[in-house]
Amino acid sequence: MNAFLDSLKAVSWSFLGIRKNSEYQKDLQKLNPVHIVITAIVLVIFMIGGLIGLVNFVVSK
Repeated sequence: MNAFLDSLKAVSWSFLGIRKNSEYQKDLQKLNPVHIVITAIVLVIFMIGGLIGLVNFVVSK
């Protein structure tokens, strides 16, 4: 569970584009790349779904 939360934190910071190089280096050593890719795909799906929902909400009014 801790590895998932670490992957979630790393991907979330990457989406925002703000991450210290030292933290990035730590992530490279301790995180599994497969977990990062899966987490990123899930977050992208949620983000796209949220944007579609927001657009439909705004357009329907």
